Amino acid sequence: MNIDPDQCQVEEALEIVVGKWKPIILLYLLKNGTMRFNELKRSVPNITQKMLTKHLRELEEEDIIARTVYPQVPPKVEYSITEYGRSLEPILEAMHEWGTKHLNRNIKTNAQ
Repeated sequence: MNIDPDQCQVEEALEIVVGKWKPIILLYLLKNGTMRFNELKRSVPNITQKMLTKHLRELEEEDIIARTVYPQVPPKVEYSITEYGRSLEPILEAMHEWGTKHLNRNIKTNAQ
């Protein structure tokens, strides 16, 4: 590995994507494309409305997702992944693969 620990930016990356729900929100948007707030809420049933709003705002501030508001009554708001946000896809896939391997390793270890 050629990363100098003194100049490592992993902390910066984790600051943006870490949270109990952020990776799940991103995966749903990557898989489904544009989604409305209530669609996301139904997709992640254990998340509170307050926490979903918080994470969506944080991801929007970092230009990871885009929020589109339509001027109608009742208001219609849609969320989608940005082109910049799509750059996280291989990272999320790698994390999923590692998590699967780790889970299987723990299952094998506990079975012994």
